[in-house]
Amino acid sequence: MRIIAIALNTFKETIRDKILYNLLIFALIMIGSSVLLERLTLGERTKITVDLGLASISLFGALIAIFIGIGLVYKEIERKTIYTIVSKPIARYKFILGKFLGLLLTLLVNIAIMSIVFIIVLYALRSYHHVGVPLDLIGILKAIFLIFLELILLTSIALFFSTFSTPTLSAIFSLSFYVIGHLSTDLKFFGSRSESVFVQKLSSFFYYLLPNLENFNIKAQAAYSLPVDPEYIALVTGYGALYTTIVLLLTTVIFQRRDFK
Repeated sequence: MRIIAIALNTFKETIRDKILYNLLIFALIMIGSSVLLERLTLGERTKITVDLGLASISLFGALIAIFIGIGLVYKEIERKTIYTIVSKPIARYKFILGKFLGLLLTLLVNIAIMSIVFIIVLYALRSYHHVGVPLDLIGILKAIFLIFLELILLTSIALFFSTFSTPTLSAIFSLSFYVIGHLSTDLKFFGSRSESVFVQKLSSFFYYLLPNLENFNIKAQAAYSLPVDPEYIALVTGYGALYTTIVLLLTTVIFQRRDFK
Protein backbone atom coordinates (compact mmCIF):
# COMPACT_ATOMS: atom_id res chain seq x y z
CA MET A 1 0.00 0.00 0.00
CA ARG A 2 2.90 2.37 0.67
CA ILE A 3 4.34 1.70 -2.78
CA ILE A 4 0.93 2.36 -4.33
CA ALA A 5 0.55 5.57 -2.32
CA ILE A 6 3.96 6.84 -3.48
CA ALA A 7 3.17 5.83 -7.06
CA LEU A 8 -0.17 7.67 -7.08
CA ASN A 9 1.38 10.75 -5.49
CA THR A 10 4.16 10.70 -8.10
CA PHE A 11 1.57 10.35 -10.86
CA LYS A 12 -0.35 13.37 -9.54
CA GLU A 13 2.86 15.43 -9.37
CA THR A 14 4.14 14.50 -12.83
CA ILE A 15 0.76 14.90 -14.52
CA ARG A 16 0.79 18.56 -13.43
CA ASP A 17 4.28 19.17 -14.80
CA LYS A 18 4.39 21.86 -17.52
CA ILE A 19 7.18 20.05 -19.36
CA LEU A 20 4.90 17.05 -19.72
CA TYR A 21 2.17 19.06 -21.41
CA ASN A 22 4.63 20.84 -23.71
CA LEU A 23 6.10 17.55 -24.87
CA LEU A 24 2.68 15.97 -25.28
CA ILE A 25 1.44 18.91 -27.37
CA PHE A 26 4.51 18.75 -29.60
CA ALA A 27 4.02 15.01 -30.01
CA LEU A 28 0.39 15.46 -31.05
CA ILE A 29 1.43 18.20 -33.50
CA MET A 30 4.04 15.89 -35.03
CA ILE A 31 1.49 13.13 -35.41
CA GLY A 32 -0.98 15.57 -36.95
CA SER A 33 1.69 16.96 -39.29
CA SER A 34 1.85 13.56 -40.92
CA VAL A 35 -1.30 14.69 -42.76
CA LEU A 36 0.73 17.44 -44.45
CA LEU A 37 3.55 15.08 -45.37
CA GLU A 38 1.00 12.61 -46.63
CA ARG A 39 -0.30 15.24 -49.04
CA LEU A 40 3.24 16.00 -50.29
CA THR A 41 4.00 12.34 -50.93
CA LEU A 42 3.23 10.81 -54.27
CA GLY A 43 3.09 7.21 -53.10
CA GLU A 44 3.05 4.99 -50.04
CA ARG A 45 1.04 7.55 -48.08
CA THR A 46 -0.08 5.22 -45.32
CA LYS A 47 3.43 3.82 -44.77
CA ILE A 48 4.95 7.27 -44.29
CA THR A 49 2.16 8.30 -41.92
CA VAL A 50 2.61 5.14 -39.84
CA ASP A 51 6.39 5.55 -39.73
CA LEU A 52 6.23 9.22 -38.73
CA GLY A 53 3.52 8.63 -36.14
CA LEU A 54 5.37 5.78 -34.43
CA ALA A 55 8.61 7.78 -34.51
CA SER A 56 6.84 10.71 -32.83
CA ILE A 57 5.43 8.47 -30.10
CA SER A 58 8.86 6.94 -29.52
CA LEU A 59 10.82 10.21 -29.48
CA PHE A 60 8.48 12.27 -27.33
CA GLY A 61 7.81 9.33 -25.06
CA ALA A 62 11.57 9.08 -24.49
CA LEU A 63 11.81 12.81 -23.75
CA ILE A 64 8.97 12.54 -21.23
CA ALA A 65 10.63 9.53 -19.56
CA ILE A 66 13.99 11.31 -19.33
CA PHE A 67 13.04 14.86 -18.39
CA ILE A 68 10.42 13.79 -15.85
CA GLY A 69 12.45 10.84 -14.56
CA ILE A 70 15.63 12.78 -13.82
CA GLY A 71 13.80 15.02 -11.35
CA LEU A 72 11.90 12.37 -9.40
CA VAL A 73 14.48 11.98 -6.64
CA TYR A 74 16.28 15.30 -7.06
CA LYS A 75 13.11 17.31 -6.42
CA GLU A 76 12.56 15.46 -3.14
CA ILE A 77 16.12 16.31 -2.07
CA GLU A 78 15.82 19.93 -3.20
CA ARG A 79 12.54 20.44 -1.32
CA LYS A 80 14.00 18.71 1.76
CA THR A 81 11.00 16.37 1.77
CA ILE A 82 13.39 13.43 1.43
CA TYR A 83 14.34 13.87 5.11
CA THR A 84 10.73 13.36 6.16
CA ILE A 85 10.39 10.31 3.92
CA VAL A 86 13.55 8.52 5.06
CA SER A 87 12.74 9.23 8.71
CA LYS A 88 9.51 7.26 8.41
CA PRO A 89 9.39 3.47 8.77
CA ILE A 90 9.41 2.88 5.03
CA ALA A 91 12.08 0.96 3.15
CA ARG A 92 13.98 3.01 0.62
CA TYR A 93 13.45 0.43 -2.09
CA LYS A 94 9.70 1.00 -1.71
CA PHE A 95 10.26 4.71 -2.26
CA ILE A 96 12.25 4.02 -5.46
CA LEU A 97 9.74 1.47 -6.70
CA GLY A 98 6.83 3.82 -5.98
CA LYS A 99 8.49 6.65 -7.90
CA PHE A 100 9.22 4.30 -10.79
CA LEU A 101 5.66 2.97 -10.98
CA GLY A 102 4.23 6.48 -10.72
CA LEU A 103 6.20 7.64 -13.74
CA LEU A 104 5.25 4.48 -15.64
CA LEU A 105 1.60 5.31 -15.02
CA THR A 106 2.22 8.81 -16.38
CA LEU A 107 3.93 7.36 -19.45
CA LEU A 108 1.11 4.87 -19.97
CA VAL A 109 -1.50 7.66 -20.01
CA ASN A 110 0.55 9.76 -22.43
CA ILE A 111 1.33 6.85 -24.74
CA ALA A 112 -2.37 5.95 -24.74
CA ILE A 113 -3.36 9.51 -25.69
CA MET A 114 -0.78 9.72 -28.49
CA SER A 115 -1.70 6.25 -29.77
CA ILE A 116 -5.42 7.03 -29.88
CA VAL A 117 -4.81 10.28 -31.78
CA PHE A 118 -2.42 8.46 -34.10
CA ILE A 119 -4.89 5.70 -34.95
CA ILE A 120 -7.70 8.25 -35.45
CA VAL A 121 -5.47 10.12 -37.91
CA LEU A 122 -4.73 6.89 -39.79
CA TYR A 123 -8.38 5.94 -40.14
CA ALA A 124 -9.37 9.51 -41.03
CA LEU A 125 -6.84 9.54 -43.87
CA ARG A 126 -8.04 6.15 -45.01
CA SER A 127 -11.63 7.35 -45.07
CA TYR A 128 -10.66 10.61 -46.80
CA HIS A 129 -9.10 8.82 -49.77
CA HIS A 130 -12.12 6.49 -50.09
CA VAL A 131 -9.82 3.56 -50.77
CA GLY A 132 -9.12 0.36 -48.95
CA VAL A 133 -5.62 1.28 -47.90
CA PRO A 134 -4.18 -1.73 -46.09
CA LEU A 135 -3.65 -0.94 -42.43
CA ASP A 136 -1.91 -3.42 -40.15
CA LEU A 137 -3.47 -2.35 -36.84
CA ILE A 138 -2.12 -5.41 -34.99
CA GLY A 139 1.40 -4.65 -36.22
CA ILE A 140 1.04 -1.00 -35.14
CA LEU A 141 -0.13 -2.04 -31.66
CA LYS A 142 2.84 -4.42 -31.40
CA ALA A 143 5.19 -1.56 -32.32
CA ILE A 144 3.58 0.70 -29.70
CA PHE A 145 3.88 -2.07 -27.10
CA LEU A 146 7.63 -2.41 -27.75
CA ILE A 147 8.00 1.37 -27.66
CA PHE A 148 6.42 1.35 -24.20
CA LEU A 149 8.81 -1.41 -23.09
CA GLU A 150 11.71 0.71 -24.31
CA LEU A 151 10.39 3.67 -22.33
CA ILE A 152 10.12 1.52 -19.19
CA LEU A 153 13.80 0.68 -19.55
CA LEU A 154 14.68 4.31 -20.26
CA THR A 155 12.72 5.39 -17.17
CA SER A 156 14.76 3.07 -14.95
CA ILE A 157 17.98 4.53 -16.42
CA ALA A 158 16.81 8.13 -15.81
CA LEU A 159 15.81 7.22 -12.25
CA PHE A 160 19.19 5.54 -11.72
CA PHE A 161 21.11 8.71 -12.60
CA SER A 162 18.74 10.90 -10.60
CA THR A 163 19.74 9.15 -7.35
CA PHE A 164 23.31 10.48 -7.38
CA SER A 165 23.59 13.24 -10.00
CA THR A 166 22.19 16.66 -10.85
CA PRO A 167 19.30 16.98 -13.33
CA THR A 168 21.59 18.43 -16.01
CA LEU A 169 24.10 15.59 -15.84
CA SER A 170 21.32 13.03 -15.48
CA ALA A 171 19.70 14.35 -18.66
CA ILE A 172 23.01 14.19 -20.54
CA PHE A 173 23.71 10.64 -19.35
CA SER A 174 20.18 9.42 -20.08
CA LEU A 175 20.09 10.99 -23.54
CA SER A 176 23.49 9.45 -24.24
CA PHE A 177 22.12 6.03 -23.30
CA TYR A 178 19.16 6.62 -25.60
CA VAL A 179 21.31 7.62 -28.59
CA ILE A 180 24.00 4.98 -28.04
CA GLY A 181 21.34 2.35 -27.40
CA HIS A 182 19.99 2.90 -30.90
CA LEU A 183 23.47 2.97 -32.46
CA SER A 184 25.12 0.16 -30.49
CA THR A 185 25.01 -2.32 -33.39
CA ASP A 186 26.61 0.20 -35.75
CA LEU A 187 29.25 1.13 -33.18
CA LYS A 188 30.13 -2.54 -32.69
CA PHE A 189 30.36 -3.01 -36.45
CA PHE A 190 32.70 -0.06 -36.95
CA GLY A 191 34.71 -1.08 -33.90
CA SER A 192 35.18 -4.60 -35.28
CA ARG A 193 36.64 -3.11 -38.46
CA SER A 194 39.26 -1.17 -36.51
CA GLU A 195 42.88 -2.28 -36.73
CA SER A 196 43.26 -1.72 -32.99
CA VAL A 197 42.50 -4.78 -30.86
CA PHE A 198 41.76 -2.47 -27.92
CA VAL A 199 39.07 -0.62 -29.90
CA GLN A 200 37.55 -3.94 -30.98
CA LYS A 201 37.40 -5.22 -27.41
CA LEU A 202 36.10 -1.87 -26.12
CA SER A 203 33.31 -1.69 -28.69
CA SER A 204 32.27 -5.27 -27.88
CA PHE A 205 32.32 -4.51 -24.16
CA PHE A 206 30.00 -1.50 -24.48
CA TYR A 207 27.81 -3.38 -26.96
CA TYR A 208 27.00 -6.04 -24.36
CA LEU A 209 27.01 -3.66 -21.38
CA LEU A 210 24.68 -0.96 -22.70
CA PRO A 211 21.06 -1.68 -23.67
CA ASN A 212 20.40 -2.37 -27.33
CA LEU A 213 17.31 -0.23 -27.84
CA GLU A 214 17.06 -1.16 -31.51
CA ASN A 215 15.64 -4.49 -30.31
CA PHE A 216 12.45 -2.58 -29.49
CA ASN A 217 12.25 -0.94 -32.91
CA ILE A 218 9.80 -2.61 -35.30
CA LYS A 219 8.46 0.59 -36.85
CA ALA A 220 9.49 -0.47 -40.35
CA GLN A 221 7.71 -3.81 -39.99
CA ALA A 222 4.55 -2.03 -38.84
CA ALA A 223 4.74 0.52 -41.68
CA TYR A 224 5.20 -2.13 -44.37
CA SER A 225 2.85 -4.68 -42.77
CA LEU A 226 5.65 -7.21 -42.32
CA PRO A 227 5.00 -10.07 -39.87
CA VAL A 228 6.77 -10.05 -36.50
CA ASP A 229 7.38 -13.41 -34.85
CA PRO A 230 5.61 -13.69 -31.46
CA GLU A 231 8.76 -15.37 -30.13
CA TYR A 232 10.69 -12.20 -30.95
CA ILE A 233 8.19 -10.10 -29.00
CA ALA A 234 8.53 -12.49 -26.04
CA LEU A 235 12.35 -12.42 -26.16
CA VAL A 236 12.47 -8.62 -26.34
CA THR A 237 9.98 -8.39 -23.47
CA GLY A 238 12.18 -10.67 -21.37
CA TYR A 239 15.28 -8.69 -22.32
CA GLY A 240 13.65 -5.41 -21.33
CA ALA A 241 12.33 -6.83 -18.05
CA LEU A 242 15.73 -8.28 -17.11
CA TYR A 243 17.68 -5.11 -17.92
CA THR A 244 15.13 -2.91 -16.14
CA THR A 245 15.27 -5.13 -13.04
CA ILE A 246 19.07 -4.94 -12.93
CA VAL A 247 19.05 -1.14 -13.26
CA LEU A 248 16.40 -0.81 -10.52
CA LEU A 249 18.45 -3.03 -8.21
CA LEU A 250 21.52 -0.84 -8.78
CA THR A 251 19.38 2.25 -8.20
CA THR A 252 18.11 0.84 -4.92
CA VAL A 253 21.64 -0.03 -3.73
CA ILE A 254 22.93 3.48 -4.48
CA PHE A 255 19.93 5.17 -2.89
CA GLN A 256 20.20 2.90 0.15
CA ARG A 257 23.81 3.99 0.70
CA ARG A 258 23.12 7.72 0.40
CA ASP A 259 23.36 9.67 3.64
CA PHE A 260 20.76 12.44 3.92
CA LYS A 261 21.72 13.57 7.40
